[in-house]
Amino acid sequence: MPSTTAAKNKSAGETDFLPLLGTDYIEFYVGNAKQAAHYYITAFGFTPWAYAGPETGVKDRASYVVRQNKLTFVLTSSIKNGTPVADHVYKHGDGVKALALLVDDARAAWKETTGRGAESYMEPAVLKDKEGEVVLSGIRLYGDTVHVFVERKNYTGAFMPGYVSWTIPHFQIKETGLQYVDHCVGNVGWYQMNRWVKFYEDTMGFKNILSFDDEDISTEYSALMSKVMSNENGFVKFPINEPAEGKKKSQVEEYLEFYNGEGVQHIALATNDIVATIKELMSRGVEFLRVPTTYYDDLMSRVGHIDEDLEPLKELGILVDRDNEGYLLQLFSKPVEDRPTLFFEIIQRKGAKSFGKGNFKALFEAMEREQALRGNL
Repeated sequence: MPSTTAAKNKSAGETDFLPLLGTDYIEFYVGNAKQAAHYYITAFGFTPWAYAGPETGVKDRASYVVRQNKLTFVLTSSIKNGTPVADHVYKHGDGVKALALLVDDARAAWKETTGRGAESYMEPAVLKDKEGEVVLSGIRLYGDTVHVFVERKNYTGAFMPGYVSWTIPHFQIKETGLQYVDHCVGNVGWYQMNRWVKFYEDTMGFKNILSFDDEDISTEYSALMSKVMSNENGFVKFPINEPAEGKKKSQVEEYLEFYNGEGVQHIALATNDIVATIKELMSRGVEFLRVPTTYYDDLMSRVGHIDEDLEPLKELGILVDRDNEGYLLQLFSKPVEDRPTLFFEIIQRKGAKSFGKGNFKALFEAMEREQALRGNL
């Protein structure tokens, strides 16, 4: 059902000039795509899906596509020196290159966004094979990150032209219950958050739906600021973080130092049963941040009634927060790279539309403990 705001906009004759259907895929540039793909298959429960490389006519890179429900990751590495992929990995380590968004019309998406000031990354291009066609276009984002617009309504193949189906014979695949991308968080430099908020507002028609200042997100030692950007239908959300003044180095500053610039800090993956998902992920070796067990002493008084038993949440370290529309459960992984950069959030929403403000202090204190162990606090 459309919201009151949306109804008012429609009645005033306003239209969404960039209708987005959701996240199509996320592409990571990595040092070894074959091994990275295997990690997401074995640790996170993705299924091998498609492949592109020298065997398919691509001479400078190899890309492995893995999928779980509505989640699609593309792991790409260079097989030559001096390529854009190799240079990206040399500068940043493994990280997110492209946040690809599904659209009905990739040409129109590119025209609308570049016409409003976005810098072009890829002019509209049509890829064809016997399974149909995919139209791609793209714009540049913060740092070396890009948005790719994907139009695939006329394609029936495995992923897109240039790829072939990929399976691993005899390998037993078991999903972990991950469903779709809930949101992706970007870290930008000092005093750059409002610049990128304006970028999303002006070039993509997003709205700032939540803001957190250094009073909301702070500990004894560090702080950050964050604004959550959402497209009109709410299918795509991009919180943007920047550092704030504190006694010591914040997690955002650590990220910017080790990633050597701005980029995607974490990806939130939705599940319908966070207890089962976390148990499965932990059994496969995925490591998560832990908050002190005292966090659970007054949890019920803070969040009210929840459907889940408290003991499994306490055992696994799952955090809970409530807003006016319901509650959510969330847990954050440790960085999945050797550099303290990219990590994942596992989230289950039970009506809540927020992002766990009540957990910020406990969460960031847990992050600071990890920073201190690395000598970076």
